[in-house]
Amino acid sequence: MAIGVKALPFTFVVHALAIVGAILVLVWCIDFRGGLAWEASNKSLIFNLHPVLMLIGLIIIGGEAIISYKALTLRKEVKKLIHLVLHAIALILGIIGIYAAFKYHNESSIANLYSLHSWIGIAVISLYGIQWIYGFVIFFYPGGSTGLRSESLPWHVLFGLFVYVLAVGNAAIGFLEKLTFLENSGLAKYGAEALLVNFTAVLTILYGAFVILSVASQGPVEDDYSYSAI
Repeated sequence: MAIGVKALPFTFVVHALAIVGAILVLVWCIDFRGGLAWEASNKSLIFNLHPVLMLIGLIIIGGEAIISYKALTLRKEVKKLIHLVLHAIALILGIIGIYAAFKYHNESSIANLYSLHSWIGIAVISLYGIQWIYGFVIFFYPGGSTGLRSESLPWHVLFGLFVYVLAVGNAAIGFLEKLTFLENSGLAKYGAEALLVNFTAVLTILYGAFVILSVASQGPVEDDYSYSAI
């Protein structure tokens, strides 16, 4: 059930926060952490790909995919395709981002999957993939029956929101985990980098909140809600 306000203003806030969030994580990883690299003697440059791809991919592009039905005044079929493609991009970038973390750990002789952040991360990317495949098969191609789509839609929406909220929460945990490691290695607790990381985490949570508000608000009048899936 939509709340009695228009979604469009919330979607504008989502777009603005997306731009700021992408800039902040790039400034952190490039300016403060030294840059990005797939192959490097400084293995930290490999790890830097992880927060960039996870935030810009899974959180930001994934969020834009979720609000596409409420932010765009296009035909239903066009919005459905945009929704599907954006989620696919988010999923691919998320998989690469997780692989970058494994690559960094393996090349630095660091154990894998020892933290809550890593456990939740594997769960999120797995559930995200299942959600995308189910949405593709049921709502896009070959497509389920009208009855199946109707019965599946509420659960598809609910499950998608659950996975996305879990992803946003895990991103915040990831920022906290990395900042704790850095501070234990001598990073100033009240320095510019620490403040930047904390502010980026807060912005990530705000971004997720406005994505949810957009979904819960009223979409364009001409919208056909039969496919407004997550």
